[in-house]
Amino acid sequence: MSVYNFSPGPAVLPREVLEQAREELLDWRGGGMSVMEVSHRGKAFVACAAEAEADLRELLAIPPGYKVLFMQGGATLQFAAIPLNLTTADSVVDCVNTGHWSKKASAEAPRYCKVNIAADAADSKYCDIPAPSGWRLTPGAAYLHYTPNETIGGVEFPFVPEARAPLVADMSSTILSRPIDVSRFGLIYAGAQKNIGPAGLCVVIVREDLLGRARRETPSVLDYKLVADDNSMLNTPPTFAWYFAGLVFKWLKRQGGLARMGEINQAKATSLYQAIDGSGGFYRNPVAPACRSWMNVPFTLARPELDKSFIAEARAAGLVNLEGHRSVGGMRASLYNALPPAGVAALVEFMREFARRSG
Repeated sequence: MSVYNFSPGPAVLPREVLEQAREELLDWRGGGMSVMEVSHRGKAFVACAAEAEADLRELLAIPPGYKVLFMQGGATLQFAAIPLNLTTADSVVDCVNTGHWSKKASAEAPRYCKVNIAADAADSKYCDIPAPSGWRLTPGAAYLHYTPNETIGGVEFPFVPEARAPLVADMSSTILSRPIDVSRFGLIYAGAQKNIGPAGLCVVIVREDLLGRARRETPSVLDYKLVADDNSMLNTPPTFAWYFAGLVFKWLKRQGGLARMGEINQAKATSLYQAIDGSGGFYRNPVAPACRSWMNVPFTLARPELDKSFIAEARAAGLVNLEGHRSVGGMRASLYNALPPAGVAALVEFMREFARRSG
């Protein structure tokens, strides 16, 4: 029986990449050692790291004038690293709160600077994106921070915000899922454990004019300029995660790149939303249709007493990790790049059959 993993992260990884890593685990590039055993400053790993960066630059069409950093600590550490690098104590940063992760970022920043909540989706119960016409932006803000996709709530921006300040985006759950225009951003950061690879790595793409501004109290391992100057090897990086990310980047290129991945991901999401909307109310997604996520689809059952049966029977059918986040309950299906369309088709068929038997 096939098992389809709908986990929100750490998430499903491409099977052929896992198989390649398994084959190379004990003897990487003919050296008789695992990639986890070689020096990060040795020629072999330095070449591996450079190749991974080059492939990422190609996939995202990163223009000149941007540095790509492979850092540790996940996206959450960047909630502190960003204001440490881009603000002074008197700076004001604008934040748009649309759910759990954007609120966490805006709650961390006041340790280092002043924060203006430019917009908050609380009135919609974090099921919609506030209209930009109502945002209260600060003249001279150090940056504008937003989260393009809220992994827990399943709310996704259908647009890239316009701002005079550098635009900073937490793309942990959407990076590499479709093409993006990197030139519109001052800084993009993304935890690896959704569309990049194993947990432990965070990719930061930062415009070069934003480097060299770190405050005196910034730890050196969080100073973007120091990290960039040492090619992300200021200290020992998470070498296995970096290597694995490189394998994923090559896998994405073999799939046809991000334009093709975008088509596949949109089709997967559309299929699942159609099943929810066409269930006659048995299933429900609370998010405003224009802001529905391609990557994370939360849904509830009309009869919550059926939740446990749904999860148990889905698991028995090979559909795993569908439980909703503890803060919202219900179900959540995460449809990252490595989840094949067959997995969504299997889930849709199961949902229809479950509703038929339980209705």
